[in-house]
Amino acid sequence: MRCPFCGHDDTRVIDTRVTEDGLQVRRRRECPECQARFSTFENAELKLPAIVKRDERREPFSEPKLRGGLERACEKRPVSLEQIDHIIDVVVKKLRTSGEREVSAKQLGDWVMLEMKNLDQVAYVRFASVYRRFEDVQAFREEIERLEKDLPVELRNRQLPLLDEPEA
Repeated sequence: MRCPFCGHDDTRVIDTRVTEDGLQVRRRRECPECQARFSTFENAELKLPAIVKRDERREPFSEPKLRGGLERACEKRPVSLEQIDHIIDVVVKKLRTSGEREVSAKQLGDWVMLEMKNLDQVAYVRFASVYRRFEDVQAFREEIERLEKDLPVELRNRQLPLLDEPEA
């Protein structure tokens, strides 16, 4: 590896360690020419499956695009960036382990919605409204009713109701 300080073509590795997350290798290097030390990081390059859109177009998976959609859905909600990062990590892991060369946008959206459902009901409905292309208020109502029916009791009790409860 070329020295970033003097440009010498050959540096030597003096220490190698795996990062905390286990996904990178950190190498400490030294230049024999100028004696400067620096670190490099090595990542495995894994090609993720292509995403097949509704109109049959194929495009590479875009983490920034997914992050943008999640951040818009979670805007002004009590959802941290770490929780959004976790959803992205889970989805990317599912993509990697799918073993497929192509994954449908529907499957990708289903994976995201599964994670969002357990995170925040409002963000979930916001994401679902774009992902499922809601056309009217009835589509929102049906999704909210499905969410309330399927949500485990412990998660239901943590959040405010989405619709006013009918009076008894």
